[in-house]
Amino acid sequence: MTQPRLALNLFWRTFALLALLLVGSVLAWQQTFKALEAEPRALEAAQQLAGLVNLSRAALADADSINRVAVVKSLSRSEAVQVEVAEPGDRWLPYNETSFSNRLAAELRSKLGPDTIVAREVNQVGGLWVRFSIEGDAYWLRTSPAPLSVSLSGNGWWALIALVATALGSAGVARLINQPLRELSIAAGRIREGEYDSRLDESTLTSEIREVNMGFNRMARELARMEEDRTVMLAGISHDLRTPLARLRLEAEMSVSDEQARQFMAQDIDQLDAIISKFMDYARPNETKLNAINLADLVEREAMAFRDPTQIRISADVPQHLKVWADETELGRVLLNLFENARRYAREGEEPAEVEVDTFDLKDGQVLLRVRDHGPGVPPDKLTSLTTPFYRGDAARTAATGAGLGLAIVDKSLQRIGARLELANAEGGGLLSLITLRLAS
Repeated sequence: MTQPRLALNLFWRTFALLALLLVGSVLAWQQTFKALEAEPRALEAAQQLAGLVNLSRAALADADSINRVAVVKSLSRSEAVQVEVAEPGDRWLPYNETSFSNRLAAELRSKLGPDTIVAREVNQVGGLWVRFSIEGDAYWLRTSPAPLSVSLSGNGWWALIALVATALGSAGVARLINQPLRELSIAAGRIREGEYDSRLDESTLTSEIREVNMGFNRMARELARMEEDRTVMLAGISHDLRTPLARLRLEAEMSVSDEQARQFMAQDIDQLDAIISKFMDYARPNETKLNAINLADLVEREAMAFRDPTQIRISADVPQHLKVWADETELGRVLLNLFENARRYAREGEEPAEVEVDTFDLKDGQVLLRVRDHGPGVPPDKLTSLTTPFYRGDAARTAATGAGLGLAIVDKSLQRIGARLELANAEGGGLLSLITLRLAS
């Protein structure tokens, strides 16, 4: 299954969605308040400007032609409001940049007359310009548009505070929502590792979470009971089956006179005992203890268990200093089953099975342990099924008798110690077992 390019855990996903929703709400409300504020500010500004224009018009209308020039010069030197004579060649830009300016210009025309011109620039000089007429003469009244515009600069700090509060609130809400799910995930991981004593809070106020926690706790108790029953059952199987097998072995040795028949009976009894051991190994509890294990010593020890060179020959090339994190018993069981699998299925006629063991360094503090035999191999379409309990690859690998649990035990034991198994056909024939282990410093 392919992994997504961008994977977020539930906390960050919830946080991102809440943050986007709340930030969008803050910005939408800000724009709404701005629009609501623009209408009264435009009316107020238009009233102020209309008053200035009417005052200027009254001052100029009461003066004769000579004094009117002096009044214009006097008003042109004012810093707040200036009045200039409009010329026919004046170039101006309309005051219609925003909805506020459009509303202001429209209101001024309604108060001062339809021939009133409102501009934001006259002869490349910026400002808020209003053109009016007196007795056929046109004039420009100029003032600064800053006090009359709707500005958000004063609300910038409040907007920043609102955004920070939105982020913090989103994080708090996301944590509150996802905390029960995180606790459930952690408890499920402990159950997967065989710790059945994990319990979740059954007194939480959220009814759905409380019901999930109660159901999970019941499941954990049932699993713990089943595990206890399984342990007792396995102990009973070991005792109840091996005791009559021991009696059968003794009876065969004492009562069967035919040497060949006695040998065959002993072989059948040994096979039954080995099958029982395989069942016990596969069904054993998942309690492991990881330590730094010298891999070369462990491989040599397990290889020494196969003393008969007529059945299997094992050659190992493992550095003496190499140590890995593993449970010594579990990893030893893995090697034992791989060697036994090769002894049974990789022999060709009377020739012994040839097994090679070596290692390769990987990235990220890992090492690859490779176990290869030179047998007939397995059809590629059946490789993935080899670790299935009671499954055998093909006729070539079912010539020997067994429980069909060898590679299933290998896979399960490696999972217990956090390792990984991969099976493949080697070039030139044979089964290749690739085990990824963690290096121990």
